[in-house]
This record gives sequence, C-alpha cells and structure tokens, in this order.
Amino acid sequence: MSRFVIVGLGSFGSILARRLYELGHEVVGIDSNAGLVDAHGPFLTRALVGDASRRDVLDEAGADGSDAAVVAIGENLGSSVLALLALRDLGIKSIYVKVLSDDHARIAEALGATDMVFPERQAAMNLASRLTSGKLLHYTAYSEMFGIQEMAVPNAWAGKTLDELKLPEQHGIQIVAVHDILRDTIGVPHPTHKLTPSDTLLVAGAPAQLEAVTKVR
Repeated sequence: MSRFVIVGLGSFGSILARRLYELGHEVVGIDSNAGLVDAHGPFLTRALVGDASRRDVLDEAGADGSDAAVVAIGENLGSSVLALLALRDLGIKSIYVKVLSDDHARIAEALGATDMVFPERQAAMNLASRLTSGKLLHYTAYSEMFGIQEMAVPNAWAGKTLDELKLPEQHGIQIVAVHDILRDTIGVPHPTHKLTPSDTLLVAGAPAQLEAVTKVR
C-alpha cells in the first residue's frame, strides 16, 4: 500500500483521490474549501481543510514520507506553484501537477515537478481521435509521441496471424492485447493467433502510425 497526497479536491482531484483510495491506498486530501473536504472526506483516508503551501498544514496532514503527491489546483497558478514548492521542500520525490497552459507547465517543470498533467487537453485529443475514425473505439495519449488505441479488426487483417501481418515491421505498431467480444476474453496474443472480425485490438505506437492503421480496410 502506498500513501498519496492530493492537493485540491475539485473535479479532477476528488476523482483521482477516491479512485486511489478504492484501489487500497492511503490517500490524504487537502483543500482550502471546507465544503469539498466535507463532501469527499468520508471516501479518503484523511481529508484536511487548509493551505497546502504551509508546512504546518502538510505536517498536520501527514504528508511527510508520502510516496507521491498530486497538485490538482491548476486553475490557480499561484496556489499551484506554492503547493509544489512546499511539497518539494518536504522531500516528496514524485510530484505531479495539473496544468492548464504551456506556461504553467514550463513553470512546474522548472520547479521540479515530476510530470505535468493536462486533463482537458488529453480528453480532447482522445475524443478527436475517436470522432475522426470509424474503427476507433478508444484512444489514450501518453505523450505526443506515444499512444494506445482500441480498434476493430480491419477486414484485410481478419483470418491472418500476427506473424503473417508483421505489424511492427510493416506499420510500426504493436498489438498488446486482443479482446474476443464473442467469448468476452482478453489477453496478450500469441504470434500464431488468427484475428477474427469479432476481435478488437489494443494497439500501441506513435500517433501517426496509429492513425494510419485506422485507414486500413
């Protein structure tokens, strides 16, 4: 079990905090809004009303020694930066920051954030990919250079094995899982597995390559 500190219990922070708690982790939530703390506190290990840029608040919350922290108050740049600095000074090694602009991301990176999260941008990119491809079921961008998508089996691939298709060599992608809809099974496919029209594929690769394979008929 890991311990996480979530600063900001708005829409993004509260969903993240509650999900981590559901997964069995110790989760401390901090927000200056007492209403949000009251609403989400029962679903967390501990929730505290306070200013996360203050060392005494972090100490009271038990943030010291946490495995990671997430600053989820991207709508307030000043508060976000101060919370990041306080968590960094506390010695927390992994700090993720929700950001709403490139400038915010650059500041967070310069101040030592482990990674920057653009929830709205990522959701919009994923939806755009789904809207523009009839075969695409889901798309998740992990960076500008890598993503994973779920797609239906193109007609040209049905009845062929992964060995025959040579997708890494021909298309620069990798099939990481096959979901057989009829049998409701999912798993890492063997190279000799024959794809069927009832399969959906979990495909990993660069965005350009992933987009290209959705055009295969």
